[in-house]
Amino acid sequence: MTAPSLASRTEAAWAALQRVPDPEVPVVSVVELGIVRALEEAADGGLAVTLTPTYSGCPATEAIESAVVAALEAAGLGPVRVRTQRAPAWTTDWISAEGRRKLREYGIAPPAEGAGGSAPPGARAIRVVPRAAVPCPRCGSTRTERLSAFGATACKALYRCSACREPFEYFKPL
Repeated sequence: MTAPSLASRTEAAWAALQRVPDPEVPVVSVVELGIVRALEEAADGGLAVTLTPTYSGCPATEAIESAVVAALEAAGLGPVRVRTQRAPAWTTDWISAEGRRKLREYGIAPPAEGAGGSAPPGARAIRVVPRAAVPCPRCGSTRTERLSAFGATACKALYRCSACREPFEYFKPL
């Protein structure tokens, strides 16, 4: 039996990570959310994974790290080392198009692409963005209102649609 090539090993690792759900929004994977920053072959034959939490005080950080290690080890790709990298900070711009689609289908309004104001590493982005209408993830109407700056987690706000009258959460741009 021959050892898998580096490309197929890396592809298998990405596939395994694609199945690791975010603990707070389980409809999206940690890859789709943009938390997995890098995946590299380690010198010991294992894998080194770099994660960037959605914010520095995220209570799910340790759970995500454990789930990443468990998924890669279950796929026979261990040993696994996880490194947390906080700079540059995670931004909602890192959520994939597929992740945005899944959030919407789950009933959470995703931030508009580019709304996070991400900056290149080492640069500091300061933007004043006027508050745009948040489309309802259920009916698509932009006749919505913010009820609370915070939803079930600090990264979400609570909104209500005036058209369908349904409440929903909005993943705030960061």
